[in-house]
Amino acid sequence: MPFGKKSSDIPSKGGSLFGSTTFEWEDQFKQGNIMWKVPRLIRLNDNAVVREDETAVFFRDGKAIWYIDKPGRYALTDLNAPVVGGLVKALSGVQQQAYVYYLQRRIIDGKFGSKEPYAFRDKDFDIVMLRLFGDMRYRISDPSIFINQFVGTFNVETSADVEERIRDQVVLLIYNVLGKMKDQGVSVLDLPSNLMNIEEAVLSSAKAAFDQYGVELNKISGLNISLPDEVQKAIDTRSSMKAVGANYLQYQAGQAMVDAAKNTSGTAGAGVGLGMGLGAGAGMAYPMASNITQGMNQQQPPVEKKVKKCPKCQTDVDENAKFCPSCGYSFAAEETMKCPYCGKDIPKNSKFCPECGKAIVTKCPKCGTDIPPGSKFCPNCGEKVI
Repeated sequence: MPFGKKSSDIPSKGGSLFGSTTFEWEDQFKQGNIMWKVPRLIRLNDNAVVREDETAVFFRDGKAIWYIDKPGRYALTDLNAPVVGGLVKALSGVQQQAYVYYLQRRIIDGKFGSKEPYAFRDKDFDIVMLRLFGDMRYRISDPSIFINQFVGTFNVETSADVEERIRDQVVLLIYNVLGKMKDQGVSVLDLPSNLMNIEEAVLSSAKAAFDQYGVELNKISGLNISLPDEVQKAIDTRSSMKAVGANYLQYQAGQAMVDAAKNTSGTAGAGVGLGMGLGAGAGMAYPMASNITQGMNQQQPPVEKKVKKCPKCQTDVDENAKFCPSCGYSFAAEETMKCPYCGKDIPKNSKFCPECGKAIVTKCPKCGTDIPPGSKFCPNCGEKVI
């Protein structure tokens, strides 16, 4: 659905015999949108108002024929004008398909996320299914290439269609970078420390990928690559083993003794854990058991704390925490909703789901039209939705 008012809602200036109208891209529909299509065919004496940050493109019969990149009001008053619409039909019986597209010249901020998980073959964990999401910043670098590709070739009509293709291209570039890193022997364990390197690699290869669309990718930030829960648990276990200088059997023995220490049956449980540690041949199992036994004599068994999931980064945090220690998310003014695709609780008014990465599209309460993320008014009826 194109952004802007319907032709019946746009006031006609001057009462022309041919029903001419003055069009302009209103600010309330402009925020976050890279393109707007005037919602009817162009007629003789129609006027187009072009502002400093816009380019108006006249598109007729499948081809862009006139670009206006200087601010001002432009009227089609000559029979030889590139777009004459209704008059040509009246004289010749041929209906010209003539439209005006407005293009945003400002930088656009958006988000991206993988629709499907990426299969990363790891030397330790075999095939790991990765999901990713983050923020991007882009702009139109060449209006002629942009309009010919997206309107002429892809036949798209809305900013949402354009942004979807740009998001898919960004995700594809990240997948290519991950593939090269995998071939170089990089493990999933190394991905968190390489996020900035991945962002830089994507930007360095973006020019060749986006020049064909007349688009310039300016920035990639906030990249998040999430691992399956079982893989993350294995990584956490390995980190803990490395921190205490233990092998797998020693670590498991130590964990068994920790579990025994939590057992209210007392030293009998600790004895079982100690036996497991010695049976594993662990040089460090005995001092670990001794420390646990001393702790049992001095303290009551610890009470298991209740935790909750951070809706932004999915980290487990204390139930009474006001802020997430991982990403800084505030729970004080938390309002959540269900993602219509994966069912996870996510922050209200989210543009994208932090779990599955899909765009959250809402319905207009008045006419039921799909409202793209970030829109404050319905693109069909103009109803305020936020």
